[in-house]
Amino acid sequence: QVQLVESGGALVQPGGSLRLSCVASGITFGFYVMNWYRQAPGNYRELVATISEGQITDYADSVKGRFTISRDNGKNTLYLQMNSLKPEDTAIYYCRAQAAGVTYWGRGTQVTVSS
Repeated sequence: QVQLVESGGALVQPGGSLRLSCVASGITFGFYVMNWYRQAPGNYRELVATISEGQITDYADSVKGRFTISRDNGKNTLYLQMNSLKPEDTAIYYCRAQAAGVTYWGRGTQVTVSS
């Protein structure tokens, strides 16, 4: 059974930092392209960051220079380091695994940026 389990979401003040984690089980993690998405209330789910099997990364313009995606294939874990957080970063953050036409999603972790 495939599972993606996110953690690390919290309430944080503007300008603060958080690190999200996504632990995968039931898949050969290193073969998958991994993404972080987010969805704020009333908004569509948007792509935040991508890391390929070969560690190539890409980011949404809104988070470039502030967020860093990384992966540890030995631990089957995806990370998102988020710095200089803004209120507009408030959302549920989801990880996604994709390979050969197959896609898996986690259930998300809530990030709230507020003073």
